[in-house]
Amino acid sequence: MSSTVISNIATLVTNDPSLGDASPLGLVRDAAVVIEGDRIVWTGESSKAPATDNRFDAEGRAVLPGFVDSHSHLVFAGDRTEEFNARMSGRPYSAGGIRTTVAATRAATDAQLEANLTRLLAEALRQGTTTFETKSGYGLTTEDEARALRLAARHTDEVTFLGAHIVAPEYAEDPAGYVALVTGEMLDACAPHARWIDVFCEKGAFDGDQARAILTAGRAKGLHPRVHANQLSYGPGVQLAVELDAASADHCTHLTDADVDALANSRTVATLLPGAEFSTRAEWPDARRLLDAGATVALSTDCNPGSSFTSSVPFCIALAVRDMGMTPDEAVWSATAGGARALRRDDVGRIAPGAYADLLLLDAPSHVQLAYRPGVPLVRKVWQKGRRLELRWM
Repeated sequence: MSSTVISNIATLVTNDPSLGDASPLGLVRDAAVVIEGDRIVWTGESSKAPATDNRFDAEGRAVLPGFVDSHSHLVFAGDRTEEFNARMSGRPYSAGGIRTTVAATRAATDAQLEANLTRLLAEALRQGTTTFETKSGYGLTTEDEARALRLAARHTDEVTFLGAHIVAPEYAEDPAGYVALVTGEMLDACAPHARWIDVFCEKGAFDGDQARAILTAGRAKGLHPRVHANQLSYGPGVQLAVELDAASADHCTHLTDADVDALANSRTVATLLPGAEFSTRAEWPDARRLLDAGATVALSTDCNPGSSFTSSVPFCIALAVRDMGMTPDEAVWSATAGGARALRRDDVGRIAPGAYADLLLLDAPSHVQLAYRPGVPLVRKVWQKGRRLELRWM
């Protein structure tokens, strides 16, 4: 098994406080990383790096863990450009939102859905995302939800069953019947292809009792809960997530003091999705409030065709620093180690012996430039499980 040292790193973000400057980022200056196979086997100062078979010169640039995008919706067809344009132009628009995407997704072939999925994955990878979660939720029939998960599982282990995205159009007058479908036949068909189960717990989607029934049924089938919580209004989503030991409560825009306290005293990660607020001109989540209370925060893209059509974690980092009260260090940690915690993983999101060799090289000497130079494509090289990738923009 060959080994490679990446040396002459100006700033290495390890996310291991036992390394470097003992901060949460575990910063090491004038650093090196040794990769063997698909794992990190050594980190430290360049002058102390062991001999290896190969060498890559970082030329005084920064190296970070690959981004961990723990919330996305990538299996869909069509887009909602007209809806976005109308919203940003202040014009009324009568299309059906999520239901528009549901109709397009149901009509698409497997090949069309997978082609769109792989296009978005390649786009995210070029911007430094090496681990991603993605969900179903645009089929809302047993067959369409199951095929979405099968397609997603070809590309990631972090697959989430979101049959409870909204009530399917056919069940508009019978939401209880749809909950019965999701917790019965649909769950049976989907559980073999997923690791997680999610529910949109919100007015207009599923209330607390419905969400609890769906998540409890999923857990009985071996799926672990995640929750779309408190995005549009105050509600029971965060408390339910903590009650059920969900890995993540996602959005967390409208929080009571009790919600913040619950998150701070639990393993449930507050995953913030600033792309959604940017694309809808909604109120920003208060990351500072969560961090000061001691909650664990993740940053993710929420990539989807309706409310957050971005695959760029660097963009979300810049938004979090500018509009959500995060420091550059906190935002980078949340987009790497925070995302890993939202997936209950310790083999990604950090650069330390034993972790996967998922890392990125910035065309900059410091990780701070991700927020300092918003919109600039700073990711120069990406390694995924030890393999250096060729990054091509189509």
